[in-house]
Amino acid sequence: MWNARATVPLDVYRKGERFVVRVDLPGIDPESLDLTIERNVLSIKADRSWMPAEGEEVLVAERPQGTFTRRLFLSEGLDADKISAQYEHGVLTVTVPVADSAKSRKIAISLGSEDDSNVLDVQASQQPVHA
Repeated sequence: MWNARATVPLDVYRKGERFVVRVDLPGIDPESLDLTIERNVLSIKADRSWMPAEGEEVLVAERPQGTFTRRLFLSEGLDADKISAQYEHGVLTVTVPVADSAKSRKIAISLGSEDDSNVLDVQASQQPVHA
């Protein structure tokens, strides 16, 4: 059974306008993987099980078995509707793009009165909170 000491390692990094989560899940049946998002909480659930065949005697059983669940809290600045995932070679890779509303953008600043047509371009930057 998975327990408090049996952690599943993950890496999270930013690559341009997206965050990437890589979770080590070796030996997981891909059909058992379940990825859900609810109220900015990304939940990863997977099962790993192995039963010895009849006549096999288990001498050492160190690999965790059972159901694993991990939750990641996503900031408001991420686009939960565009999350994608891929499972390959025992690694689940989840890509979470930065929301358009949180991306860096130019803001025009008027100089003088409202009728004045002078405009100064200034770079505005909003950084989302990391996942």
